[in-house]
Amino acid sequence: MPDVREGLAEEYDALRPRMVRVAYAILGSRADAEDVVADCWSRLVAADAREPVRDLTGWLTVAVARAATDVLRSARVRREEYVGPWLPEPYVDPVDPAPDPADRVTLDETVSYALAVVLESLSPAERTAWVLHDVFGMGFPEVAAVVGRTPVAVRRLASRARAHLAAQPTRFEVDRSEHEAVLGRFLAAAAGGDLDALVATLDPDVVVTSDGGGAVSAARRPVHGAERSARFLAGLVAKYVGDVEIELLGVNGAPAIGLREDGVLTSLIVLTVAGDRATRVDILRAPAKLAAAVRTAGQ
Repeated sequence: MPDVREGLAEEYDALRPRMVRVAYAILGSRADAEDVVADCWSRLVAADAREPVRDLTGWLTVAVARAATDVLRSARVRREEYVGPWLPEPYVDPVDPAPDPADRVTLDETVSYALAVVLESLSPAERTAWVLHDVFGMGFPEVAAVVGRTPVAVRRLASRARAHLAAQPTRFEVDRSEHEAVLGRFLAAAAGGDLDALVATLDPDVVVTSDGGGAVSAARRPVHGAERSARFLAGLVAKYVGDVEIELLGVNGAPAIGLREDGVLTSLIVLTVAGDRATRVDILRAPAKLAAAVRTAGQ
């Protein structure tokens, strides 16, 4: 039995990063995703003791997705009472200056931050159905076992989610070189206080959203339009110039701007880019979310 358990643990550890991505895509919180996957380990051990689990990937994906969907349903209630706009917790990793093409599969299973934001507008069942089928390639019968619907109903859920996402003006795919170019111009203009140059990096219909979680100062409503957004961003950056350390961080597969005060990450600025301009600017300042992101990134 010890040998079997040790082998099971090795297989679980190998699959764990993918399972965290499954849970994160459903939840929009890496900390919650890590907790869900950890909880599924004890369930796996118990199930394997009753009868050896032959398809470990399939078993874990279903178990993790079910647990994540349950957590999402309860989290929705908490988010309705949230102070100010609610943004997903970022999936933070170090920036790789020369990503290996072999990592493409992992990137394809990592939802962009812009997509994570839009997924919040779907129902838990729609979100789970779309994530499992369209992102992770699960068949509708397997997805049906997760959400407790028939395969036909799950197909409809995924179709509704797909139509909703297709109707969004936001572009969810991340072109690394395009993204880096806009990010560089944005940072130079904001740090240099060049309002015209900053406006030039923003789409005319750009939306700037700040999430302070009610714990730190942040705009309670999104800011719309390039001119207003540029003035808001320039004023925000002006408060910190000279007092913060600026760094690049990887957020959901793309570079983002991190601001540190006395070594502590206090703000994360994430751009959604289409062409040569930013269509969204999300500013995450909620201390609990930033602390969780830094903690999980170090695992």
